[in-house]
Amino acid sequence: MLEDVTSSVVRVALKGLAQRQRVIADNIANIETPQFLAGRVQFEEALRTAVETGTSPREVSPEVARSLEPTRENGNNVNLDHETLSHMDTTLRYQTMLKALDSKYGMLRSVIRGGA
Repeated sequence: MLEDVTSSVVRVALKGLAQRQRVIADNIANIETPQFLAGRVQFEEALRTAVETGTSPREVSPEVARSLEPTRENGNNVNLDHETLSHMDTTLRYQTMLKALDSKYGMLRSVIRGGA
């Protein structure tokens, strides 16, 4: 499989965004669970740093951290508005990454076929 920097970045981004969607779903499922702290997935900064420093993007893994935002009386800090917006943003980013990967493979198919 061809694995250049662009493909590696897109694959890591897709992995991180998919993890974020799972965490968002978990947050929403636990919106009424006492003492539950919302999860947040972070990978963009590590991915950016890897690209800027020439480190392999494949070494980047999404990290899940618990939110330190204020909690409600039951100790839960899941905010449905935040989760909904985050879900929409993540979905759009995921679709954009899929289109980028599809375009990349489309160019490769075109080159292999001799530009036809």
